[in-house]
Amino acid sequence: MNTELVAKTRADKTIFGFWVYIMTDCVLFATLFATYAVLRNNVADGPSGHDIFNMPYALAETLILLTSSFTSGLVMLAMRMDKLRLVLFWLAVTFALGLSFVVMELTEFAHLIGEGHGPQTSAFLSSFFTLVGTHGLHISIGLLWILVMGAFLVRKGLTEHTKRRLEMFSIFWHFLDVVWVFIFTIVFLMGVA
Repeated sequence: MNTELVAKTRADKTIFGFWVYIMTDCVLFATLFATYAVLRNNVADGPSGHDIFNMPYALAETLILLTSSFTSGLVMLAMRMDKLRLVLFWLAVTFALGLSFVVMELTEFAHLIGEGHGPQTSAFLSSFFTLVGTHGLHISIGLLWILVMGAFLVRKGLTEHTKRRLEMFSIFWHFLDVVWVFIFTIVFLMGVA
């Protein structure tokens, strides 16, 4: 069998497997959103979203994450122009923005827990911490992916293999941004209304 055909078949299977993974993440987040929707009014005489959400802070998180989606797109443009240094630069910017988002989210969680509004307080807060925390965990995994990808790129350069990995990372990162837009809308905006 032709080695090019074998490599293409392997690449196709990898891409298909990645899309299956993205679909399973869609199911995971859909389940967490449904759970949140059912439990968001079960505050057990504790605070509601209206009482505890800091909208300017959540908006800042949103803007940071959406900007990181833009810089992730710039990674792809630089990749298509075969400019490795530019790819690494935009990956570093995407990493810095993603890390800022995670730090802000952890700060928000610490603040809420410090005020006595932890996940054990009510079903609402349990579902909030689970949904938002799961998204934050995915962002953290994306940050690890950027570090590994950067090391790979420094070592191997822009090969077909590394380009495919960059494309899958970009899809993953944009997916997380779309999930955050839903979190911002359903959890934060509807929570303060």
